Amino acid sequence: MPTPHAPLVLDAAAVAALLPQVDALAAMRRLFTELGRGDAVQPAQSLTLLPGGQGFQGDFITYQGASHGAQMFGAKLSPYLPREDGAIVTAWTVLMSSETGLPLMLCDAGRLTVERTAATTALAVDHLGAAAARRLAIIGSGAVAEAHLRHVLPLRDWQAVQVFSPSLQGAGRADHWRGLDPRVTVAQSADAAIAGADVVMLCTSSGQPVIDTTDVTPGTLVTSISTNVARAHEVPPAFLNHAEVYCDYRATTPVTAGEMVIAAEQGWDAGAIRGDLAELQCEQCPNPSGDRPVFFRSIGLGLEDIFMAEAVYQAARSAE
Repeated sequence: MPTPHAPLVLDAAAVAALLPQVDALAAMRRLFTELGRGDAVQPAQSLTLLPGGQGFQGDFITYQGASHGAQMFGAKLSPYLPREDGAIVTAWTVLMSSETGLPLMLCDAGRLTVERTAATTALAVDHLGAAAARRLAIIGSGAVAEAHLRHVLPLRDWQAVQVFSPSLQGAGRADHWRGLDPRVTVAQSADAAIAGADVVMLCTSSGQPVIDTTDVTPGTLVTSISTNVARAHEVPPAFLNHAEVYCDYRATTPVTAGEMVIAAEQGWDAGAIRGDLAELQCEQCPNPSGDRPVFFRSIGLGLEDIFMAEAVYQAARSAE
C-alpha cells in the first residue's frame, strides 16, 4: 500500500466523523475471509505490566495483526492506568504499509473498538442465527449494545426486540432506546428479555453471568463479548457443555475467554468448539444443527482493529 502522504493522526472526533462512510460489517467479512484463506496473520494478544513503584502500576494490551491482501499490518495499544480518581483507559491503533514499511495512520481506537465488536457479533448472527429468527434480545444498554442493535437490525426480519439493563429502569434511557427502533421494548428483567428469543446478544461489561441459560432452547443463539474484568464470563461456564460452541478465532479465544478458561478447568475440552468466524466465512466448519443452543464468544482480534483502521484510512483519503 504505497503512500506519498504523511501519516494521518486522527483523534476521536475525526474518527467519529468518518465512521458513517465505513461499512464495518463488510470489513469484518473481508478480514475473516482472509484469515480463513491464510492471507492474514493473527498473533495472540499480549499483556504487559507497567513497571515502577510498589504494587500494580497498570498495564497495556497489544492487539496485533497483518494482512497480505490489504498489504498492511499494525497494532492497537490499550492501556489501563490506575489513578486515585479512577482508572485511565484509552486505545490507539497504528496502521502501517507492508509495501513501504511506512506508517499510514495513528488513530483513536475507542469508537473503532465499539464498531468492530458489534460488527463481529453481527457477522456471527448472520452465520449462526436461524434464518427464520424473528425475536431479538439484548442485555446491556451502553454504546456497545446500541452498536450491536444497529449492525444486526438489517440481518433478519425482526418482529420484536427486547432490551434489558438495570440503567433502563429510568424513563430517560428507556425512552432513548424505544426511539432507536419501533420494535424495541424495554423488559423488566433479563429473564423476561430472553424468554422466547431466537438470538440473545450479551453486551455488558460484567465479569459474572448476566443471564440464566437453563431455559435457553435448542437453536437459540447466545452471543457474548469481552471486558477487562479478569476471567469475565457473561454466561455460566457450564453452559458450554450444553451448547454448540463457536468463537471469533479458535487459535486464541479459548485461552482468553473467561467462561472457556473456567470450563476447561472443570473438564470442558476446547476441541469441542465447532468453528470460528474464519471457518464459517470460508465454509470450513459445520453450521449449527438446531438440536442444541448455540453459543458464540468473541474476545476481539488485532485484525479487527487493523481492518477497521484501514477502512477509516481509506475514507479519510477519499475525502481529501
